[in-house]
Amino acid sequence: MTADRFSTHNLEFGDDIVIKRYSSWHRGEPRREWAALTLLAEHAPGVAPTPVEAALDAHPPMITMTRLPGRVLRGQHATDEQVNAIADALNRLYQVPTRVVEQIDPAPWGPVTAVDKYRAWADKQPDLGNDPLVRQAYQAGAAWLASTDLDKLTTNPYLPVLGLADGNHANYLWDEHARRVWLIDWEDSGRNDRAFELGEVIEHISRIDGGLDAEQLLERIDLAPGEAERVLGFRRLVALGWFLQLGPSGPAAPHNPPGTLERMAERVLQLFG
Repeated sequence: MTADRFSTHNLEFGDDIVIKRYSSWHRGEPRREWAALTLLAEHAPGVAPTPVEAALDAHPPMITMTRLPGRVLRGQHATDEQVNAIADALNRLYQVPTRVVEQIDPAPWGPVTAVDKYRAWADKQPDLGNDPLVRQAYQAGAAWLASTDLDKLTTNPYLPVLGLADGNHANYLWDEHARRVWLIDWEDSGRNDRAFELGEVIEHISRIDGGLDAEQLLERIDLAPGEAERVLGFRRLVALGWFLQLGPSGPAAPHNPPGTLERMAERVLQLFG
């Protein structure tokens, strides 16, 4: 597999291993991924590929890891069994000891960066066309982004977790034989807010061509008292962020089918009740 203009790596598949060579590493992606895989091999084996070898200072950097069986869950609606398997994998991930999580770098994508980015997008008043539903969603979202409600999301009152910091459903690998889900692509991983991570999984734009039952997933996650409200806040933020980037000249528009903007407008309004 070779990298395209949207990819940050090349993959070579052996019978039992995968060699990942990075085409971009200015954000420290190889070191993040190697650190996460090494940590998970010790504290949560069976969640992610096992690290085999790394050449982090090579040009390009390279990581070798075990090859996992299965197919990615992007492009289909996850079945009840698959949603339960996702929840099981996430619960195992979130059980990595806090003392360990606190020693790793924060993820580059988290509550503060997301709030700042999407407030900036709303302030630009992006061209989203003239569809009444789209305009209604923008008005509701922009008002919320300008409110103090959002500031509460940037301070995490709960214990941090190790997270992927990327809700793309292509990062979830369904193992048909073992009836389980593996988590892959840890290049953006780091210490993060669990509620934010769940908002990413549920509302990432990849849900447009598939999706999963959010309520079923959350019922199986071991949330702390009051944490569900925080998850809803991040679901709103993530969905709204993708919506704001889907206008005619937006960065997310070229990668999604016609009608995605309107579907995301419906989703934003649904989440705002």
